[in-house]
This record gives sequence, structure tokens and C-alpha cells, in this order.
Amino acid sequence: MPLNSHATFTVESAVELAVVERSGFIESRHIGSAVVLAGDGTVVTELGDITTPIYARSTLKPLQALASMQSGVPLRGAQVAIACGSHVGSLDHMDVVEGMLKAAGVKEEQLQCPAAWPEDETARDWLVRSDHGKSKLAFNCSGKHAAFLWACTENGWDTRSYLEPNHPLQQRIRSVIEEYCGERIAHLGIDGCGAPVAAVSLTGLARAFSKLAKAPGDHNSNARAATIATSMLDYPWAVQGRGGANTIVMDELGILAKIGAEGVLVMATPTGASVAIKILDGNIRATTLVGLTLLAAAGAVEIPEVASVLEKVVDPVLGGGRPVGKIRLGSAVSALLDSALLD
Repeated sequence: MPLNSHATFTVESAVELAVVERSGFIESRHIGSAVVLAGDGTVVTELGDITTPIYARSTLKPLQALASMQSGVPLRGAQVAIACGSHVGSLDHMDVVEGMLKAAGVKEEQLQCPAAWPEDETARDWLVRSDHGKSKLAFNCSGKHAAFLWACTENGWDTRSYLEPNHPLQQRIRSVIEEYCGERIAHLGIDGCGAPVAAVSLTGLARAFSKLAKAPGDHNSNARAATIATSMLDYPWAVQGRGGANTIVMDELGILAKIGAEGVLVMATPTGASVAIKILDGNIRATTLVGLTLLAAAGAVEIPEVASVLEKVVDPVLGGGRPVGKIRLGSAVSALLDSALLD
């Protein structure tokens, strides 16, 4: 049966990227696909189907932020990072977004992302104690939406329809996505925050992040793209949150990292080596383990450095509060690492 044009790849065209072991027994298997590109864009590693489209979800935020900046939004520092981020709604996160709204001359109520309780416990407790309730500022996409509204006020565009696909900003976002991914958007849907979300291939997604990561060292690249890469690495706490996997990877390895819902992750080194992953079951817990291992196996990052970071970002499998197992690499990924260690 042929794959529907409005569906991602199938289990039959994927590989086992990771397994979850508990007390010596494999109880779960994460099936998916992954691609590693060299800095020149050539495919170094291909696991599973890397050409069928996936919804790239929040991994597209840096490209959406780039379109906002190209629309005249003067983002700086942490504002750039949070526009690219999926943050946990800490007090610092909400302060940055609130400052963006003030600069744009709009109010929190004009954000069209849902109101939410923060993932950050301190911020959640503060909202409860102050009887504030859920806040749109605390929603993980609020930085992106604040940048969208700012683009509207800079250009005199309608602020009420900024999420509509025919809005001038969304048209520009689609152009940026297609330019950086090097391919046409296969399908357009609605993301969890209400914004349009594009379906592109894993190869296209890896290609886009390769271009972003190389931008600071390339005098011929887009200056705003260079600002995005630099700001994400300078303010990694604004992209996710202190202690988050993306934050630790960027802070300690200097690698751009962006997670997306439903098991998507993309990372890229300053030389442009990149990896993009989609776990078919939608779980993100193995993505950083697989992604960093694939970059290490390809020689894009040192294996000891990766091992040190993985100790901090891969959660143990617990039983009664103590470790009784672990998330392990699938055979296809571990074989690549073993080969790299033997070279």
C-alpha cells in the first residue's frame, strides 16, 4: 500500500534508534529515522527514511524568528533566543517576553498562544500565590508569538490574523523555511500553539540548521541568521530552561540544539555538521542520546565530550527511586559508534 502523501514515514521504513532497558529486560523500543549531514550538505549517515516529510514542529522556531527579524523586528540577545525557544515559563522567561510585548506596543491578551501553567515550579508557585492563574506568557511558544506580534506592529500588519496562512508574516515564514531547507513545504498544518507548522524532510531540516550554525563564521551568510545562531548559544537558558537538555548541549558543547514535539530533534555544529531525528512514537527521551552519538560517530564532536554531556541529560530508568536500567542505543546506532571507536 503506497504511503499517503499526507502522512509521515512508516515503521517499515524506519529503524530501531534506541531501547529502554529495565532490570535487564528491554521493555520499550523507539523506532524512527535520522540523518547526519557534513558541513557541505552531503549525507554522512542515513538511518531509515530521511526524505518523507515530517512535521518539524518547534524545530522550525529559529526559522520563524529569522522571518520576524527580516520583517524588521529588532530582537537582541535573550529576545532572539526566546523567539527561537520552547521555554519552561520561568520568571526570567516571562520577563523577556513581557519586555518584547512592551517594545512592540501590544498586550499579553493579544498573544494567540494558549494560556498555560509554567513548567518551572518557582514560576508556577508565584502564579498560584498571586492568584494570577494561567498565563499566555508562560506558554512555551510565547517568545515566538511575541516576535510575530512585533513584526505586525513594525509593518502595520493586522495583529488579529497573524496566524492565518495568508498573513504577510506567515507567507514570509514559508519562504524562509523553503530557502533554508532547500525544498518545498510538503504540507501545512496547525501546531500546538495555533501557528502554521510545515512538513519537511529530515534532510531538509538538517540542511536548514547546518546553514544557521555556519552563519556566524561565513561573511557571505545572512547577518540575522548569524545573530540567531550566536544568541541561541549565548543565551541557551532562554531557548529551553536551565538544566534542560537543549540548554546543556548548547552551553557545554557549543552545538545548536532544538527539540520539537512528537519526537523531533535537530542539532548542528559551528562547522555545519548536523543531525535531524524523528522518533515515530513521539517520545523525545532518546533523541539527545541518539543525536549526539550520531554526531560523535561521524567525527563531528569528540566522543569523551559527548559522554560527559549524556551523563547529565539522559534520565536513568528508576525503580523505587534508584536506577534499575537505562536508555540504550539501538543496534544501528551503536554499530556506527563502535566503528568510529575502532578507527
